Amino acid sequence: MALNLEGLCRKGSACVRDRRAKRVDLFFRGHPHLADSYLDHAYFEVRARAARYASVLRLPPLLDDPEPEVRATVASRLPASRIAHLAHDPEPRVRIVAANRLEGAALVAMYSDPDYLVRIHVVRRIAPDLLSMAVHDEDPEVRRWVARRIPLERLHLLVKDPEPLVRLVVAERLPEDRLAAMSKDEDLRIRFTVAERCSAEQLPSFLDDEDELVRACAQARLEGN
Repeated sequence: MALNLEGLCRKGSACVRDRRAKRVDLFFRGHPHLADSYLDHAYFEVRARAARYASVLRLPPLLDDPEPEVRATVASRLPASRIAHLAHDPEPRVRIVAANRLEGAALVAMYSDPDYLVRIHVVRRIAPDLLSMAVHDEDPEVRRWVARRIPLERLHLLVKDPEPLVRLVVAERLPEDRLAAMSKDEDLRIRFTVAERCSAEQLPSFLDDEDELVRACAQARLEGN
């Protein structure tokens, strides 16, 4: 009641006592000076929202909060040097935050994470020259990100990837003088992409392709040339 009397809570809009996270957030957005006082609140949503606005100096104790959302929020605000241990947090969402904050060897070490979503965030951030270690990742979505970022001189490592969508990224990036290696790919999408991008000298080889779309693409380019 005191909060209402002081004009700090607006029923149905912004109040720390509301069970809706958005309204709790609106409360702290309007009164960030109160956030420090709610870091030990019984309701985890209040602690998580308060952690967004509280003084960074008050956040370290929340690294051990039982709720992943609270730990993730704290991990996003503390200096990276203070959150290295969260690379081994039991909750993937916390480890994802760590993967987006850590650098160097600490980040590379996170590539061994068992969760593919964590590994995706790692391969999106590590130096491209290090991505060769991930070309055989068990998850195709991780390998797609590798294909997007790996240096061109190492892209050949993914030409024979078992996942067509990975090979498609490769076909979209390979220099035209190296596309011949994918001209006989079993997947229509890859052959079509190669036919769109290859040199004019390679186009005749697509005129007898088994798929009409590929043949038409090659024919159109030949006639345009």
